[in-house]
Amino acid sequence: MTFFDAIVQGIIQGLTEFLPVSSSGHLLISQHILGVQENNLFFDIMLHIGTLFAVLAVYYKTIWKLIISFFQIIGMIFRREFSFKKLNASQNMVVALFVGLLPLFLLFAPVPGSGMNIKDIAEELAASNSLLLVGIALIVTAVMLTMGIRKEKLYKNSYVKRIGSDDDLQRFDGKKHLSLFDAIYVGITQFIAAIFPGISRSGSTLSTGLMRGVNKQTALDYSFILGVPSILAAAILELKDAFKCGAVQAVGIGPVLVGMIVSAVVGFLSIKLFKWLLKTDKMMIFVAYTAILGSVCVVIGIIESFLGHNIFTGMAI
Repeated sequence: MTFFDAIVQGIIQGLTEFLPVSSSGHLLISQHILGVQENNLFFDIMLHIGTLFAVLAVYYKTIWKLIISFFQIIGMIFRREFSFKKLNASQNMVVALFVGLLPLFLLFAPVPGSGMNIKDIAEELAASNSLLLVGIALIVTAVMLTMGIRKEKLYKNSYVKRIGSDDDLQRFDGKKHLSLFDAIYVGITQFIAAIFPGISRSGSTLSTGLMRGVNKQTALDYSFILGVPSILAAAILELKDAFKCGAVQAVGIGPVLVGMIVSAVVGFLSIKLFKWLLKTDKMMIFVAYTAILGSVCVVIGIIESFLGHNIFTGMAI
């Protein structure tokens, strides 16, 4: 692998991991166009770790508060003082993170009669290089983003009684605390996004939070922080496979470090961009992009199914 390849893939990973356009979908599309039959698992893991550093760099203060809040909750439990309704914002986020991660364990659930679990099926879908599949998934992402944006606007135009007043109303800005059901719904959405390449994890989980009436910045922060243990767990599990298949020796340490640095820097900037676009109500950009790209992929996928070969490389499918 050349340094140029590492830089290009680092940029793609850093951008698409956090913007609601699906990193897995873009990876599949690029592999399909270039005719790549298999990628280097170790290099991909290192790119994901690079984007993990980006989240830590943006949210290090929040994450530190969450760590402190975690131990505060442990103390409450031992003192038998724990009450979900009385938790502050950071403590609420800690509980919501634990609940939101539970659905991911379903990836290891066996599929009856197949001899595989759901994670195996997800890996087969990712390796299929099917533009039709990823196109449909990107359209699903566009639909979910649209639903989330519309719901957030409806909530924004509603009013609630001001605390301590019977007749003074204030504009509803969304829930600042997530309920257990909010966390479960977001977690299930993340589980589905982990199966189908093309469904954006950040976009779908954010949209689910908005549809549940969660404040948009709270929903976005929760979505990104929820990705930290998810990315870390996936990296640990896949790193073992990478060493087994010899992927570590197939790429030099130089390109790996360059790719990680680029993905971290670009990931940091893309998180900042995403937060700004959400704050300024410009999310429809991603709706249009994923809808158009998804539609193009569906059309090409249908054409290729009739022709029986990849129109970019001529390889049989």
